[in-house]
Amino acid sequence: MRSKQELQSTIRGTGRAVLVVNVRSRRGRRLYDTARDLLREAGLDFAQVFPVTDPGRLGELFEEFLALEPDLVVVGGGDGTVAEAVGHLAHRDIALGVLPLGTTNNFARSLELPLDLPGAVGVLRDGKVADVDVGWFEGTPDGDAGQAGKHIFANMVSIGLSVHVAEKVPHDLKRVIGRAAYALTAARLLPRHEAFKATIGIGDDTYEMATHQLNVANGAHHNGQRIARDASPDDRLLAVYRLGDRRRLRLASATARHVLTGQWRTLDEDAFLTTDQVRIETDPPLRVDVDGEIRGRTPITIRLLGNALRVIVPQSFVDT
Repeated sequence: MRSKQELQSTIRGTGRAVLVVNVRSRRGRRLYDTARDLLREAGLDFAQVFPVTDPGRLGELFEEFLALEPDLVVVGGGDGTVAEAVGHLAHRDIALGVLPLGTTNNFARSLELPLDLPGAVGVLRDGKVADVDVGWFEGTPDGDAGQAGKHIFANMVSIGLSVHVAEKVPHDLKRVIGRAAYALTAARLLPRHEAFKATIGIGDDTYEMATHQLNVANGAHHNGQRIARDASPDDRLLAVYRLGDRRRLRLASATARHVLTGQWRTLDEDAFLTTDQVRIETDPPLRVDVDGEIRGRTPITIRLLGNALRVIVPQSFVDT
């Protein structure tokens, strides 16, 4: 593995770069041509450009991308597209660049990237190579969804109402109104959602709680909102937290509090459990959302992989 400085010098010099854009993402199709123009004007050249029209083929396409042995892979799309890239680029001597073209862009926000296209292109031109944490998820395979029970993730593992929201939110509604589509879908589903009991194991300690929503975060944002002011994808911590208890109205009020106060809260507060590995069981067993995709069922184990992913970030990003 090259040092970050060596990789950065190669990218700025004679390095090979590829561009992957999900043109099915919320803004991907509309901004694809604009992105190509801005990248060209910034002096960024690509050995290959891949406009992806079928996100379901991203996994196999990444094998094709990586066969080119790039030094930099720039991915344009939402959190799902970025998550697919993270799964293939972790522990590799390749940097990931992000053009945030999705609905919530949680990972891009956690990397402190500008969400406007000119700003994001500017970071690709003038930013630095940093290494950040990712998570490793292992759960019970979900035969209904045909998904394996092991996966590298970038931002978030969720259990509860958000899983149903991710399954039911209309794609066309997301395209039109963005993040608000999730809130509207959650409001529609909440009256019929049943609370569950979660048993959380961290080291020798066990915690039990009832809730409608449980999250394990590697990143700093959920649904476009900051989790805590000191949360970071580069802090060697997983943050475990629930929203509300078994009462449905508590979920609504806890979510509102999360949105309004997340930027001022800290991970030292009682609302969070922080660790580098956690075991979770639920009663009843539940499906699990891993970076926007159903990846298995409880029980699950999640652990941190520190500094496992190289990314292009602003010069101001604190790289530890």
